[in-house]
Amino acid sequence: MIGMRTILEVADNSGARRLQCILPRGGDKGLQAGLGDVVTASVKEAAPDSSIKKGKVVKCVIVRMRKETRRKDGTYIRFDTNAAVLVNELNEPVGTRVFGPVARELRDKRFMKIVSLAPEVI
Repeated sequence: MIGMRTILEVADNSGARRLQCILPRGGDKGLQAGLGDVVTASVKEAAPDSSIKKGKVVKCVIVRMRKETRRKDGTYIRFDTNAAVLVNELNEPVGTRVFGPVARELRDKRFMKIVSLAPEVI
């Protein structure tokens, strides 16, 4: 699960490189967030020529998580990294590309634009 102060990699080309979760809003208990949840994060590292600067507070969707998640069919899904995609107020991705695989749970939570931009859905 993604909790407060968790470091996330950015899986899109928005210009941010690393995020720190400051408010995991989308979780079931409010303290932790899982795949497909929207969290508030602070940019800790950014590309020098990007419009998103270090220290900016952004909204993002969790697309990969190191902690395993159980699916309805009984299988478990786990990734190597914690990663997120930046979104705007309408829950549309800020970047135009998504790098790496994303979880199938995003389709259930109405993030079809992120799913369509991703090279692989697991």
